[in-house]
Amino acid sequence: MNEIDHRLRYTSQKVRNYQTGEDPSAHETELNPLVERIAAEFDDNTISPVMVSGLLRIGEFFGLAAIGLGIMAAYVGFNMIVPYLLTTFGGSLLFVVLNEIGAGYTIRALRRPLKRFPRVVLAWSGTFALLAVAGFLMKISEDFSRVWGGSWFVGGLAFLLLTRIVLSWRIRKWARDGAMERRAVIVGGGKPAEKLIRALELQHDNDIRICGIFDDRDDARSPPIVAGYPKLGNIAELVSFTRRAHIDMLIVSLPLDAEDRVLTMLKKLWILPVDIRLSAHSNKLRFRPRTYSFIGSVPMLDIFDRPIRDWDSVAKRAFDIFFSLLGIAVFSPVMLATAIAIKLDSKGPVIFKQKRHGFNNEQINVFKFRSMYVEQCDPTARAQVTKDDPRVTRVGRFIRKTSLDELPQFFNSLRGELSLVGPRPHAVTAQSSDRLYADVVDGYFARHRVKPGVTGWAQINGWRGEIDTDEKIRRRTEFDLYYIENWSLWFDLKILFLTPIRLLNTDNAY
Repeated sequence: MNEIDHRLRYTSQKVRNYQTGEDPSAHETELNPLVERIAAEFDDNTISPVMVSGLLRIGEFFGLAAIGLGIMAAYVGFNMIVPYLLTTFGGSLLFVVLNEIGAGYTIRALRRPLKRFPRVVLAWSGTFALLAVAGFLMKISEDFSRVWGGSWFVGGLAFLLLTRIVLSWRIRKWARDGAMERRAVIVGGGKPAEKLIRALELQHDNDIRICGIFDDRDDARSPPIVAGYPKLGNIAELVSFTRRAHIDMLIVSLPLDAEDRVLTMLKKLWILPVDIRLSAHSNKLRFRPRTYSFIGSVPMLDIFDRPIRDWDSVAKRAFDIFFSLLGIAVFSPVMLATAIAIKLDSKGPVIFKQKRHGFNNEQINVFKFRSMYVEQCDPTARAQVTKDDPRVTRVGRFIRKTSLDELPQFFNSLRGELSLVGPRPHAVTAQSSDRLYADVVDGYFARHRVKPGVTGWAQINGWRGEIDTDEKIRRRTEFDLYYIENWSLWFDLKILFLTPIRLLNTDNAY
């Protein structure tokens, strides 16, 4: 048992070693028209159940508090506002905690509001019981109005019931429309895939939607139709399909003893911003329960998780908006002065737009202050800027040296195309020694599992400026992948505040 567990961890670690193996995303594979149409059907975003239940927690907390305070204002007045404020907010928070303990925020509970409502009543009653005990022990219960307490209890129950009935209706509608589902692709066909699909179909409240099957084997070894689902292509085509469609999960349906084949597939797939699970449904080996994640009762082994998801993505977006607005406010005089200097120094537009790779390899327009003569600008970045490059203007040399040319990217971050902190975006045709970066570094596109950033971990560790050797792009990619694997808001904050200090070293900036 421990030996197999160790082998799984070893396999996962080998996959992360992107120095070996072939990266099929280095050259996007064209999809046939049928598969392209199927991918287009899944082009819209889905609604995360984690976000729905999280927003319900927040909504119920503030809704209950608002009802309590509204009744206080109408009946009691504002003579004892502090005790009532503490009680209403404390009681609202206590209900959310008790309801969480009672599994009242699971999607299964929200689908059946009337059946599960007795548990909600119990949590709300428990909240008042605990408040009453606290008031008795603190000898302050007589200070509170009984009418207020009773009205808040009844009004809160009505609010909770109405909220859950409406949300249940919305969840059913989202489920019918395909908006609340996890879109999955089966990797590997044949009998193992058929058994897995049948098992998933038997699960109650299953939110998995199988979008197709991909397998490198030919039709003789892997049938074109498995359990009613078509085989859409091979693994290289799966990478292109996943990038075009909004796929949430790849489920590898291969036996654990086929380690070499599993490893080969995972080395091709880990660059994608999706969850990757290894099906353990038909495997005779059984590990400790905490080893698995489950879809219903179907066991899965977690190989890779999509980075920066759900509430983490909300927190990071809020971080970007706040500090982008702050940066624009603080640096607006500098940006205005830079724009005037560029306009006086050479003819042409002040802002230069360059196509670069964004999240999930999507192409975005990144803003920079123009630092080259307009007739010699290179939007493709095929020829990198070198020391004393004659294409760079006088003002351009200064703003590139000081990184002032990057300031317009605060607007990219505000628009959501960039994050403030992340792997730096490279031009789509950027090269090192006449080779595209993806041809130099296997696993290069794994950098795009998160939004690129205005600044990043590689930049504050000295890997900024010209990339004129293969080693420089390898090292930059290594630092970018470390950032993705170890992301936190504190890590972002550290990078953000270290950036101006590290920019004082201008040896590689020209």
